[in-house]
Amino acid sequence: MKKKIKCPQCGKLTFWEENPYRPFCSERCKLIDLGHWLSEEYRIRVPADGVEEVHQEEEK
Repeated sequence: MKKKIKCPQCGKLTFWEENPYRPFCSERCKLIDLGHWLSEEYRIRVPADGVEEVHQEEEK
């Protein structure tokens, strides 16, 4: 049975196995997502104390 997935960008349903752009439905949605990362609209949060540890190590 083919697995259907929902595109995280536009919500369109697509088949996982047949889609070269997975998890996106198309190259367009893939590039839109990449643009959000590059313009810093998406971020990965780091705990505040994790950031301080990095700065302390750099000072040594």
